[in-house]
Amino acid sequence: MLGVQLYSVRDDLSRDRDATLRRIADIGFGAVEPYDPLNDPAGFRAVADDLGLTVWSTHAPVLGERRDDILDAAGVLGLDAVIVPAVAPEQWADADGVARIADQLNDTAARAADRGLRIGYHNHWWELESRIDGRSALEALADKLAPEVILEVDVYWSTVGGEVTADLLGRLGDRVRYLHVKDGPAVRDAPMTAVGAGTVPITDILAAAPTAYRVVELDECATDMFDALAESHRYLTGLSA
Repeated sequence: MLGVQLYSVRDDLSRDRDATLRRIADIGFGAVEPYDPLNDPAGFRAVADDLGLTVWSTHAPVLGERRDDILDAAGVLGLDAVIVPAVAPEQWADADGVARIADQLNDTAARAADRGLRIGYHNHWWELESRIDGRSALEALADKLAPEVILEVDVYWSTVGGEVTADLLGRLGDRVRYLHVKDGPAVRDAPMTAVGAGTVPITDILAAAPTAYRVVELDECATDMFDALAESHRYLTGLSA
């Protein structure tokens, strides 16, 4: 089963949530990952259930002051994990900063566990560009995380950050529960493409994390977003055919 991070269709979602989710389901995706769990979680879950869409996880700023509200909403959505979408680049500059991030994630994970939820972290490029003792700051973070904290590796941004992403996934191992699968020219400020139409070595990457959930996300796209999502779905399902 393939999922979609709904940030990809954020403008359509804000105009007509239910119709947008229906288009996602009609393409053939079986799961979604919201980015705003506080926006009518009960209504969102009802529509997702009606369309046969699983809510795998959500992005949310759960390290902030609305932590308990977010965890409550996650419970209503019936999802598995709350993923921190980013921590600012300057906090990854050294080992002390990475240790502080790990402490926040571990503390929040302990609170989430009481509700049957897991906490995870999603990378951009800066966690890979920053080096701690010769390794990426993301790997330094993984060393300090409690066992229950997971990672959602964004395979595009890790590539932009200078990593051979398949090798990175091998080093991170089972900590990686989700992949953000995206493609394009692998440069920072260019629009993305449908998965399979860019330069990211998608097949090698997927082979390196065979049990991780695949979540398609296209932050920006030069073509119609729904066309790109449909093309991505055809490509990814074709790999497993």
